Amino acid sequence: MGRTATPAKQRTPLTRERITQAALHIMDAEGLEAVSMRRVAREVGVEAMSLYNHVRDKEDLLDAVVEHVLLDFPTPDVDPSLDWSEYGRQVARGWRSVLIAHPHVLPLLAGSRSPVANPDAMLPMETALRALREAGLSDRDAVQAFHAIGGYIFGFVLMESGQVFGTPGGGGAPGAPMVDLPADQLPCVTACLPYLLDCNFDEQFEFGLDLMIEGLRAKTGVPAR
Repeated sequence: MGRTATPAKQRTPLTRERITQAALHIMDAEGLEAVSMRRVAREVGVEAMSLYNHVRDKEDLLDAVVEHVLLDFPTPDVDPSLDWSEYGRQVARGWRSVLIAHPHVLPLLAGSRSPVANPDAMLPMETALRALREAGLSDRDAVQAFHAIGGYIFGFVLMESGQVFGTPGGGGAPGAPMVDLPADQLPCVTACLPYLLDCNFDEQFEFGLDLMIEGLRAKTGVPAR
């Protein structure tokens, strides 16, 4: 009796989306510097030249990664009864959650010179500007506030990712410094050090966000509903 031929294993088609996801996976696991055309090609199991059928070059690939991350942004539902400040908080938390998941994308977002081509990828900006305009800001002031709050979120995530002080959930005991410092030279740092080490990033982010929101409220004079 003849042997039945084993069907050939079907290779997953190579697409721009698959290449982009592979690049993001490498970036999340190993850092931005680890992303190269050869490394991405190895990740998807092809020769590097095959990638150029779907992306022009590494810059185009990194632009695709940025667009992919922006498309993952959790856009809050527009609720007419929701106060602008609470809607704004949801938008800010969404930005932070995306950036925490992909911290190595931060330099790409901060230094990108190419306009985002996909309108869907611009929805995070749309939601942020909507909240700021509903706060009573002019279009010009909304852009300034967008940059100020965006800078706060980007900087906070950088600090959070580096974890110079504190932990994601806190947990240290105030009053028990873990580092010996010269109290005569650094009296304020020494006094605050237990709380720096015990910093809960979620609480700290909300504290800073409250300062930003209340500053906007004071500027516009728009009360909470």
